[in-house]
Order: sequence, then structure tokens, then C-alpha cells
Amino acid sequence: MIERAAGSLRPFQCAFGLLHSRDGVAWEHASTSPVLTPAELGYPHGSLQDPRLVKIDGLYYLVGVLRPYCWDCLPTGVGLPEYREVNYPDRNFEEPNVSRSFIATSGDLRSWKVLGYCSDITCDDRDNILFPEKINGRFVLLRRPLDRINNGGGGPGIWLSYSDDAVHWEQPRFVAGPERDWEGEKIGGATPPVRTPAGWLALYHGVDAGAVYRVGALLLDAGDPSVVLARTGGPIFEPQEYYERTGLVIPNVVFPSGNVIVGDELWIYYGVCDSAIALATVKLEDLLRSLHSLRSTPGAGQIVRACQPATVRILS
Repeated sequence: MIERAAGSLRPFQCAFGLLHSRDGVAWEHASTSPVLTPAELGYPHGSLQDPRLVKIDGLYYLVGVLRPYCWDCLPTGVGLPEYREVNYPDRNFEEPNVSRSFIATSGDLRSWKVLGYCSDITCDDRDNILFPEKINGRFVLLRRPLDRINNGGGGPGIWLSYSDDAVHWEQPRFVAGPERDWEGEKIGGATPPVRTPAGWLALYHGVDAGAVYRVGALLLDAGDPSVVLARTGGPIFEPQEYYERTGLVIPNVVFPSGNVIVGDELWIYYGVCDSAIALATVKLEDLLRSLHSLRSTPGAGQIVRACQPATVRILS
């Protein structure tokens, strides 16, 4: 597992670490030092976030986000924190502090080679997520450019791009935009899509006007994943436990960024309030059934949270 972590809130400078586990529940650090830092991308005062990891043709591909300059974070305890940019030494004020998504590769998860950026400096583009295999011989990337117009309205949406080399990307195609209040403020991909007999299962996150993060699901066509076959009507997963509603930085956040099939279940790894990483599981068949029926309410699909192997609870 690749983690995003920070040593302090002031400065709130994040890097990527490496964890390992024997059972997928109890995790330990595989390295005492970060495996990728903003300095390795040429920005010693920058910050990294939102790692998504896949393995294609025997090689690990990591998609992450770079902010050229980190900032100071001042949590309020009741809502969104205050962020302040700081005059760090040698800072280049001429370059905008815009989020840029990048792709790096590795054979061992410890040493990374940065292939390049998925977006240019003029576009704040996050939630870039590679599909775990090529489709029709090409790399496929989900993305969330903030400055594009989607579905006839303004604001972020989920888009998709193709590439032959994971370096040069075609213009994105629209996939999905916000349709309901719970995803009206922001919408973007969550975890790398999972291939199923019915198509690609892709979890996504939505944010409402109160900055509450929830999770929905899309079923995408196997051959053309820009085509949405089904979509959950409401969130399948939302903040409920204390650690999902209260944390060090942003409250009321469940933010999945990794998943894996274990037996007949989908194991979902998600961030909570920028404070910890948690695990939830769901029967894959139940989740697909909820998509096929085009019906979903909070808890559809029998999401089960797992803090420890013996501590689980079904979300009702």
C-alpha cells in the first residue's frame, strides 16, 4: 500500500510512504523513509497527495498529485480548516500553486521513475486514476479537471483519456457529472476500476455543499469505459463512525483510493478526515446487483467496516 502522510500541519508537506500487510487488515511500514517526495519531482517545498496504484504488465504505475508549494494547515475542529501559503526559502512565486497529476513507475515500489504529468499547469486536474489493464492495447485514465464544462453545466466532472505510452494523452471524453445534491459540489473518481463480468466497476466520491464526502459507484462498458451502463442513485457509503466524522483536519470524510478483490468481496481502503486509513468490505455480487437494479440507498450492498479483524459492523 502507498500512503500519503505528513510530518506536521505547519508546514503541511506530504510525501508517499510504503506499507505492507500479511492479512490486508494490520499494516506496518515497509520503509522508515518516504519512497517518493516532492523534491524528487523538482519541488523541495511542494507536497504530494492522492496516490492511486495499479500493476500493468508486471510494472507498478503510481498516479499522484503534486502541489508545487506546500501550505500551513490550521484545523478548526468543526469544519474545513484554514490553509495559508507560507513564504518558504527559495520559493518561486512566478509559478502558480496548481495541483498537477503525474504518473511514475516502479518495479519494486521503492524506487520510482516519473514519466511525466497528465495535465498542464493551466488546469487543476486531480483524481487521475489508471485502469489496471490496457483496453484495446491502450492505457486508460480517469480524471477530474476543474476547469472543464460537463454535461451542460459548470464545475468538476469525471472524464476519461487514452494514451499509447502513458505519457502523451488524448483530449478527455466526458463520463459523468453531478446529478444529485450529495455530489453537487464535487465529483471525482475514487479507486482504480475493477473488471467484472458485467463491466468495469468504478467507485467515485461526491461532495455536497456542506463539504461531506460520500461514495457512489459506476458500471462502465468493458470495451468503451466512457459509456456508463449503470449508476447508483444515492451514496453506497457515507461518514458514520466517529473516526469518519471527526478527525485532525477535515471532518465528515470517507475517501476511497484503493480496492482489491478478496474471495467474493471487494475490500475498499479509504482515508478518513485526513487522519487515518480505514478498511470497508462489500460482497461484490451485492454491489453489482444494486447497480443492475439502478437502485441505491446509503448502505446498499451491505458495506462492512473493519477496524480490526474482530471488529466489524454492517451499515444499516
